[in-house]
Amino acid sequence: MNMATTQTLGEGGALIERHWRELAGKRRLYTLIGFVIFAIALSGSLWFANDSNSGKFLDRLPYLFDFIGELIPRDPWEIFRAMFDLPSPYDDGSFKYNYPDGRYYITSNIYIPEYFYKMIETVNIAIFSTLIGLVIGFPLSFFAAKNMMPNPFVRGFVRRVMEVLRAFPEVVIAGFFLAILSLGPIPAIIAVAIHTIGALGKMFYEVIENADMKPDEGLRASGGNWIERVRFGMVPQVMPNFASYALLRLEINVRASTIIGAVGGGGIGELLRLSISQGHEAKTLAIMLLLFITIISVDQFSAWLRQRLTGDHALQLVH
Repeated sequence: MNMATTQTLGEGGALIERHWRELAGKRRLYTLIGFVIFAIALSGSLWFANDSNSGKFLDRLPYLFDFIGELIPRDPWEIFRAMFDLPSPYDDGSFKYNYPDGRYYITSNIYIPEYFYKMIETVNIAIFSTLIGLVIGFPLSFFAAKNMMPNPFVRGFVRRVMEVLRAFPEVVIAGFFLAILSLGPIPAIIAVAIHTIGALGKMFYEVIENADMKPDEGLRASGGNWIERVRFGMVPQVMPNFASYALLRLEINVRASTIIGAVGGGGIGELLRLSISQGHEAKTLAIMLLLFITIISVDQFSAWLRQRLTGDHALQLVH
């Protein structure tokens, strides 16, 4: 700070400028410390991951693009032949080109391609588990909301139950049920539904706690019981946000169902895991393309439906 600046600012201005410079210096110091801590944490995590991976993570990293190159099929049309179960001109009798073998015939001439059938199975798991989560999470949320359940023991018990239900990832829950019920979509539905109950229940009761209580106060003043307060005072104003969260959860469950399929929960995930492990590049790309199209379609459809159901009021209450 030179003499000319001091004279221009005056004594008060110079004091403010000196304070500002001190604050700026502290901000730069804290930023530098933050970067150092971040670099140490990142390096430590990378070292731990590499050590946990028998030291092969960093050794194999240069070969990443080799793997991507191996995914390129000998003929780009093989991807579509695999997707629609069409005969391949390269069929040598191996599992790599046996696309028509996976067809699911509806009649003697009409069939559903295998990957489409499995994709429908995955979406069905997501829809069914979302409906179960919605039906059970809906009433639980009113028992967990502070403004609708004054009894702290009931409210606390319901909240703890929902915390337990969403504490474990779907794939972990699926592992337990796959061991009990064997492979197939039923363990996947149960696992995704359990997690959905806990997740939707929490979202729902947060919406309820942010709702306008004037309708509830009016019903209470006129002698309405608890069920009538819920039915006529709360449900009409929270339903748009409930619908929005349920559709958002459906999108998440499509992805979760695919992951569970890879560990034996049925659907397209299992075929994806097998095609990658066996090096069937056309099948792998066909499944990935179909999965990408499906997830984009579900996202767009649910976004359109949310807009139709809730308009511009979606999630307004919880902000």
